[in-house]
Amino acid sequence: MTEERVLQDEPHRRVVRVGDTVRRPLHAWSPAVHALLRHLEDVGFPYAPRVRGIDEEGREVLTFLEGESGPQGWARVVDDAGLTAFARLLREYHDAVAGFRPPEGLSWSTGDGGESGESGLGDGVVVCHGDFGPWNVVWRGERPVGILDWDHARPAPRLHDVAYALEYVAPFRDDAECLRWLRYPEPPDRRHRLELFATAYGLTSTDGLVDAVIDVQENGTEHVRRLAEEGHQPQAAWVADGHLDELRRRVAWSRANRHLVEPA
Repeated sequence: MTEERVLQDEPHRRVVRVGDTVRRPLHAWSPAVHALLRHLEDVGFPYAPRVRGIDEEGREVLTFLEGESGPQGWARVVDDAGLTAFARLLREYHDAVAGFRPPEGLSWSTGDGGESGESGLGDGVVVCHGDFGPWNVVWRGERPVGILDWDHARPAPRLHDVAYALEYVAPFRDDAECLRWLRYPEPPDRRHRLELFATAYGLTSTDGLVDAVIDVQENGTEHVRRLAEEGHQPQAAWVADGHLDELRRRVAWSRANRHLVEPA
């Protein structure tokens, strides 16, 4: 076998690159994610990794997406052009997944789908990416070329992914964090950024977006708590380190500062 190059080495998840593939641990929801990724391959969506099976060590094998991601992804969405490309990528994904109906009996990391019939999808619901943040988009120069880490995919209204992304790219964070960690050269115009994202995605109205972000924050906090309670990592480690308190502080900031983001 080609030499392994470690991409992530945490107690709960060791991810390595082998040649042009990535090897990652399997989870109970991996069959559902693999069905999703195979659908995206079948419809020609070019921004998702391809499933190449399970290796001799029981790890999933995905194609490697070449480019910049992780911390570099934050810098790419600071200007209007990058933010617009980011929003359009999400819309392109949602359009590509609209026809996907998961095989019966599969479940997602949220537990959804296992008992809900043929697809587990109702009207207006698609399989959202579930973790569509700047760190999970691969860039080559100014162009997004891939989406990583599909473990949190789940059936939900498209608005779930939109609101989740907006928390991080409006962003629903204070000025100090924007300047210190999120690569902004000056405090962002959050209202402008929310409106620009909505327009680029194709929304005809921004009504309710701020409430949707707060709902996603609150539901995400509960999701982390539940996964930690069930012993899943990294959520159990996050809770042990006090991360739930940080998530609750973020919700409180969003409620107290919604006037910075809400369209006039």
